[in-house]
Amino acid sequence: MMISQFRWSAAVHIERGRFPHDVVPVNNNCLEPSPFKFSHHATQIQCTFHSSHTSGTEKKKKKKKKLIDPLAYSSSYYYYRKTPEKLRNYMGSQGSEEGGLLLKKPRFLCLHGFRTSGEIMKKQVGKWPESVLQKLDLVYLDGPFPALGKSDVEGIFDPPYYEWFQFNKEFSEYTNFDKCLEYIEDYIIKQGPFDGLVGFSQGAILSAALPGLQTKGVALTKVPKIKFLIIIGGAKFKSPAVADDAYASPIQCPSLHFLGETDFLKPYGLELLEHCVEPTIIHHPKGHTVPRLDEKGLETMMSFIDKIQKALTEKDQQ
Repeated sequence: MMISQFRWSAAVHIERGRFPHDVVPVNNNCLEPSPFKFSHHATQIQCTFHSSHTSGTEKKKKKKKKLIDPLAYSSSYYYYRKTPEKLRNYMGSQGSEEGGLLLKKPRFLCLHGFRTSGEIMKKQVGKWPESVLQKLDLVYLDGPFPALGKSDVEGIFDPPYYEWFQFNKEFSEYTNFDKCLEYIEDYIIKQGPFDGLVGFSQGAILSAALPGLQTKGVALTKVPKIKFLIIIGGAKFKSPAVADDAYASPIQCPSLHFLGETDFLKPYGLELLEHCVEPTIIHHPKGHTVPRLDEKGLETMMSFIDKIQKALTEKDQQ
């Protein structure tokens, strides 16, 4: 049967008229489905398929139950059999629907600012509208090292506080940087995959450098490539030991950058933009902070999310 003869208007009945909980339809109208294979193994499931346009005689023939090879069933063009891993990859936490198409919810690993924490960043990002937050699957990670000095957020947010690595006053020499990279990679291996990174302050500087370090084979060599970036109050590394690899080639992945008018890192954030192929920018009047979204910023943010959702969904369906 050609796929054109079996469109969404056809009534497909599986297991007494209900789709199994781990199956979603895949609309590949341009493809001819592979024929189902039938065998008699004990692991097979019983299903009946028929179209609402079938004649009475044909219905009687098709009502006869047949045993379907689960392997053929899971790889059919009609359906996408979701193992727990595929389910997470396809939908993130939940996914959304647009025009009958299931859009994947992008999954981001969030890297907090210097001497703060994942929990603090969650509260900072929580100022964004629910319309934004419900479209993203955000996972917050604490830095690998307890804060070695006073935190700028003491009295505003409760401890504990963490840092990703240590650096000198000129921000030109870094301590424990390699351990930081190993720590992030180990977390992604265990808790991933992730589609992108959200970084603020020290976490933003680190996030923006990771795609280049990954391309050069210096970091994250055991995990999938970073596809997207959201950079809040970011900048470039100064030390040639890191910068020469991190910015050896332009940052290819789509990126969203928050630039604060009174942020002391704004000039360095503008320098970072010069290394990005597809940057989207949200300007805000605040300083070095995770800002709320005004009407224009919200529109830009939603447009960026829609763009990466569609890119992920199209890639999964190829």
